[in-house]
Amino acid sequence: MDEASPKGGQNETVDLGPSCPNCGEPWLRSTLPGSYRCVYCMTRFQLLSHCPSCGEHSTIVRMRDTEELHCVRCGGSMLKPV
Repeated sequence: MDEASPKGGQNETVDLGPSCPNCGEPWLRSTLPGSYRCVYCMTRFQLLSHCPSCGEHSTIVRMRDTEELHCVRCGGSMLKPV
């Protein structure tokens, strides 16, 4: 009888979620639609409809799994610390 080798292993990377704009740790979590909190540094953020870096306006899409947190024009963060 052959033993099955475990899948995954040490080379597998785990996606912990989006990175916090404040501390850079991957612990940014959605609290309410359009609101986020980093569970590492406890900073709260609000999702903006315009980019603070370049002023590009975009529609806030409130989807369950993937939300656009970066400007499609300049790549800047669409989050503002609250």
